[in-house]
Amino acid sequence: MTLDAPRAPHGPDFSGRSFLFVLGSSRPDGNSEILARTAAAGLPAGVPQRWVDLNRLDLPDFQDGRHEADGAPAGATERMLLDATVEATDVVIVSPLYWYSLSAQAKRYLDYWSGWLNVPGSDFKRRMAGGTLWGVTALAHEEHVVADGLVTSLSNSAAYLRMRFGGVLTGTGSRPGRVRADTAAMARAERFFHQEAPLARFPYEEVAVGV
Repeated sequence: MTLDAPRAPHGPDFSGRSFLFVLGSSRPDGNSEILARTAAAGLPAGVPQRWVDLNRLDLPDFQDGRHEADGAPAGATERMLLDATVEATDVVIVSPLYWYSLSAQAKRYLDYWSGWLNVPGSDFKRRMAGGTLWGVTALAHEEHVVADGLVTSLSNSAAYLRMRFGGVLTGTGSRPGRVRADTAAMARAERFFHQEAPLARFPYEEVAVGV
């Protein structure tokens, strides 16, 4: 596997990095957002942060027209999302765990990535390569292993685009604000973005590397 030159250093060096937080909850100030904002507060001062709430955007359901049109973004909202995504070195998907996967809003955002692969002049795949994808999710279950489906979805998405994957920060919380009682998750959040993010690989690639 080859990797395009990284857009910015990763690990403890935050110079040149910028974070895009994509909120995919159906309610404001949800547990996943609380966890994400705690993690964001742990970033060094001066590291650019941009927050986008998908629930507040006029974004239609994704229509796959890759083989029928020129692939150009259909409106200002989609163009804003595309620009924000490719301009960030680190993209953070913030989504509660719904039926053991991403929320509808977060999944729709990722579906748009499929269309952006074919937007003329966007160089989406090349520009995303070397960046880092992260996830943050709150779930009602005490056993966080039930979020493995969400983790796999994000990890494989990063692998396809030759991105790094920083993992998924998980916390227990169903009722509003409940995640604050998960002291272990809140403590992990404070240093979440300070860990090394390895190059994402598909499971079959990991097996091949280990042989």
